[in-house]
Amino acid sequence: MCVWECVCAGALRGSASPVSTNRWVWGCTPRRRGGKRCPEAALCCLVSALPPGAAFAMFSCVKPYEDQNYSALKRACLRRKVLFEDPNFPATDDSLYYKGSPGPTVRWKRPKDICEDPRLFVDGISSHDLHQGQVGNCWFVAACSSLASRESLWQKVIPDWKEQEWDPEKPNAYAGIFHFHFWRFGEWVDVVIDDRLPTVNNQLIYCHSSSRNEFWCALVEKAYAKLAGCYQALDGGNTADALVDFTGGVSEPIDLTEGDFANDEAKRNQLFERVLKVHSRGGLISASIKAVTAADMEARLACGLVKGHAYAITDVRKVRLGHGLLAFFKSEKLDMIRLRNPWGEREWNGPWSDTSEEWQKVSKSEREKLGVTVQDDGEFWMTFEDLCRYFTDIIKCRLINTSYLSIHKTWEEARLRGAWTRHEDPLQNRSGGCINHKDTFFQNPQYIFDVKKPEDEVLICIQQRPKQSTRRDGKGENLAIGFDIYKVEENRQYRMHSLQHRAASSIYINSRSVFLRTEQPEGRYVIIPTTFEPGHTGEFLLRVFTDVPSNCRELRLDEPPRTCWSSLCGYPQQVTQVHVLGAAGLKDSPTGANSYVIIKCEGDKVRSAVQKGTSTPEYDVKGVFYRKKPSQPITVQIWNHRVLKDEFLGQVHLKANADDLQAVHTLHLRDRSSRQPSDLPGTVAVRVLSSASLTAV
Repeated sequence: MCVWECVCAGALRGSASPVSTNRWVWGCTPRRRGGKRCPEAALCCLVSALPPGAAFAMFSCVKPYEDQNYSALKRACLRRKVLFEDPNFPATDDSLYYKGSPGPTVRWKRPKDICEDPRLFVDGISSHDLHQGQVGNCWFVAACSSLASRESLWQKVIPDWKEQEWDPEKPNAYAGIFHFHFWRFGEWVDVVIDDRLPTVNNQLIYCHSSSRNEFWCALVEKAYAKLAGCYQALDGGNTADALVDFTGGVSEPIDLTEGDFANDEAKRNQLFERVLKVHSRGGLISASIKAVTAADMEARLACGLVKGHAYAITDVRKVRLGHGLLAFFKSEKLDMIRLRNPWGEREWNGPWSDTSEEWQKVSKSEREKLGVTVQDDGEFWMTFEDLCRYFTDIIKCRLINTSYLSIHKTWEEARLRGAWTRHEDPLQNRSGGCINHKDTFFQNPQYIFDVKKPEDEVLICIQQRPKQSTRRDGKGENLAIGFDIYKVEENRQYRMHSLQHRAASSIYINSRSVFLRTEQPEGRYVIIPTTFEPGHTGEFLLRVFTDVPSNCRELRLDEPPRTCWSSLCGYPQQVTQVHVLGAAGLKDSPTGANSYVIIKCEGDKVRSAVQKGTSTPEYDVKGVFYRKKPSQPITVQIWNHRVLKDEFLGQVHLKANADDLQAVHTLHLRDRSSRQPSDLPGTVAVRVLSSASLTAV
């Protein structure tokens, strides 16, 4: 079904706002009630305010999970005057556990049987609503805390919340059915649940709200447990997965210890600016302290922090120090982070904690603006320097802006689905393992993309399909996955079969998704996503973000296909890779040559970028050619780029015989005379690889 996506960046009233959900709206300042975001501060999605032709972008398709249509199911229940009972996630032990036996007797109860006057929201929605229950899913609760602070995001996860809210004036309009949206494996899914919740002694045993009659967090958790297979499957998960499932964004893990951010001030300042940018543009962030041993899990440190525990980062600020006008003239600011413990208690007790004397350095108005409270509610401030000193990991969930209507940077996204599959035929096998397994590595799926600027930032993420937990199979375990990126020939159209320059590589980890941000020069690249060990199978989603369209696509063929025209026009007899490294001694002008190289072979050609103002350019350009007439030489020409007409600087001819593996050759440039070519100033350095086997390169 298709739904409207209402989104808001919470910007100044009447200002045009970039939106992390790739839509454009007119911003509004949400009203507050009782310290919470008020759901009645409806998002200002006015189609009339959109630029012409942008209204179509407001639609987003959401797929019903397990083919359960919320509207049809609710209508059927109202017509029959019964409360919904979900047959796909029944109120039984199968929905609680995938292994082991339950402890105390669990009774499934509807909210009306737990309390009087049940509500989806009580006084709006806030990160203070949530408290972790008996299952070890602090990671999920931390993600929910972050979600609650983003009105534009929680209204996507909890769609048409007003229609789903209890209405005491219309009791017959309630059908005991709810639905929630999650982003799973490249698409938004609509998860339907009934309102029966697990209790012991009439108390919710899992995620619950501070208000006994508020149920939004318990119901969201139930829908998420249904996606995972059961509640127990949420024990010991990954915050990054929940952040992505709530937003459709891209998670980026940062190891604070490995980066030595606590001691490197320049790196720390740079990281803070990146964290601030993610937060200010609607992203979600969490932090944790790695637990090395089982005994470390949820061990409390002297500073009040807890190991092996996920904290939500709920605010990122540059806090102004000082009082009165002097504070503005001094303009002294401190990098600060606000975090929340999902337990709703046990806070940091170091500098800038709730009762810390450091707060005397900040004016009363500044403290009020920050919302500083002196109570053990699990939320606290600390400096970014202390965060880098005590925490070991940060996860940033970036909301990648792909809207052309935004005033912020717009990314181009390529999204492709693939799979690691096993086959006895090496040419059809697509499960070759990582580069450690050189004999099978190139049997993995391969994807090609172009960087079309002199240098561009590229974001790459692969995500494996989540596995649902069952009683028979237990908790679905992730494969260890990663990927390598290779710079290849400018005209490559077929799969790689030999190693080329590795431009970048990700870590290998048994995480649901792996992310890499890298800067790469202009050229063509191949991504090879792999499992760590060969023979493992599974589906994955590849997402590539670049500044300009990258023309990302899968390489399926190993060599040029044979067609009915092959007998008439001929079929390649040889493959040749030509790598032009650079040149020297080119004809000088007052500013040096602005040269480029062209490689020509049988009507195909590859051209390098212009190397400006040098007589010793480094081209580092490669071309691969499937040659039908191997006796014809390959030509390498060097040209000087000029405003009116480019100037020919010289050329060389390469024979490139099959199976002739040449080292680097430095050749003198010649002119184009067909009778008696003469030498011209300069040399060119070339490496050639040629073979009669078309899958040699």
